[in-house]
This record gives sequence, C-alpha cells and structure tokens, in this order.
Amino acid sequence: YHLYVGNPCPWCHRARLSLALRSITADEVGETILEDNPVKASRGGWIFSSAQPDPLGSKDLRELYDKLSPGFKGRCTAPLLVDLKARKIVSNESSDIVRMLDGATFGSDKERLQLYPADLANQIDETNEWVYELLNNGCYRCGFSTQQASYDKASADVRHGLRRCEEVLSVQDYLCGDVFSEADLRLLPTVLRFDGAYAPLFRAGGAHLRIRDYPALLRWLQRCWTMDGVKETIDLQDATSSYFRQLFPLNPGGLLPTPITAEDIGLKD
Repeated sequence: YHLYVGNPCPWCHRARLSLALRSITADEVGETILEDNPVKASRGGWIFSSAQPDPLGSKDLRELYDKLSPGFKGRCTAPLLVDLKARKIVSNESSDIVRMLDGATFGSDKERLQLYPADLANQIDETNEWVYELLNNGCYRCGFSTQQASYDKASADVRHGLRRCEEVLSVQDYLCGDVFSEADLRLLPTVLRFDGAYAPLFRAGGAHLRIRDYPALLRWLQRCWTMDGVKETIDLQDATSSYFRQLFPLNPGGLLPTPITAEDIGLKD
C-alpha cells in the first residue's frame, strides 16, 4: 500500500499522524509527499517533485487518478491511499484511511497504539462530531464565508469549540480520557495550524485569538507534540505559509507573513 499526502493539508496530516503514532513502517505503507503547486498541476493543485517522484510515474495527482481510475471526473484530492500491486484506489477520505490504518496489523503482532479502542468508540464518535463541526470545519467556514452572518456563525462555533476543548482538557489529559485517541488525532492538525493560518488569515474566532489563550488546550498540544514521531509529520512553517501563498482571494497582495515557529505557539522544537 502507498499513501499520497501534502504537507499543508490538515486532512493529509491526519493520515500522516496515523502512520507515525502506530509505528507503521515504509515497508508496510509507503509514503509520498506531494507539492502544492496549482500553476503546474493540471487539476487539483498537487504535483510530484523530483525529490519525491510518484512510484507509478505520474507528473501530478490528476494523472495518477487517471491511471488508477480511468475517466475519473471528481476532485483529485489527497490524502490518497493506493494499492500499488492492484493499481487501485483504496480511499481518498481521511477519516476512512485513519480508521483502516488503525485496524491494520500487516501480518505482525507488534504492539501498536490503538486510536479507536472498542471501549471508547462511542465517546470518540461523539467527540469527533463536535470537533469537526466547531473546529475542523468551523475554521474553514470562517475563511470562506462571503456573508457577515455566515462568518459570525462560524466564528462563534470556533470560539465554542475552543472553550469546549478547554473545559474537557482542564480535567483530563486527552479528549476522551487519559489516553491519546482518534479524537485527539483529528483535532491536532487544526490546532497546529491555528495560530499561523486560521486565526490571522481565516479570522477564525476573531483574528486576535491564539492557542495560548487556552492554557489547558496548550498543555494538551505540548503533550501531543512530544509523542514519538509527531514533530516529523509536519513542516509547520511550510504548512501555514501555504495558505497565504495559495488562497489568492484571501491574500490578494501575495505577501507572506514571517513564518511561525513551534516556539511561537509554545512548543519546544
């Protein structure tokens, strides 16, 4: 199996975190990091770089989709999990990919972190629902609102989501108790991008908010950041700068702010 991901994309980041936290090796699932370049891409924005070429020889993600699913008319999105031997798409939905990777053993009895344990399944599902609506999607609804009322609703949702995280994490280490779970994995990409992109560019919750304004949430982020492999799943400066480079309607002047660092958001790099 092979996973295609892009560094700036929070949905791709979910899949990369699954590989890292479950200690899935390159022999079990290979990985290619795409370059976001809408100018060179024929459709979808993702291309293959010389440093990380496609194992199947494609120039961009659209060409790969055409090889694996001839006549494909939908959006050429990542993450993309592919069965290289069968030359078929397994999934391009991050939630499904995360769940698939959590259930995979790859014929090994190696002990791995369980992201979706049976005893927490209902709690994880319920948490995922509000985290997605208020924060994962709420930040994007702020950024792409074209009416004041729509923005106000989305911004209020983001504030509600941050407060709810703060309340939960003030009494326990992780969203569903004392262990890191899929719910934390789905929140983490959004929180890591918040100070550098979602607050200043999307005005999520109001352009002035920062994760440090929520002490328990910041402590949770610091705990997550120290977990083995997490730091290696993201180039933080590239991920946040990409929003300013690529979203012309939101940043028509094209100026890139000084890139944010891990230290800027309270993390030790």
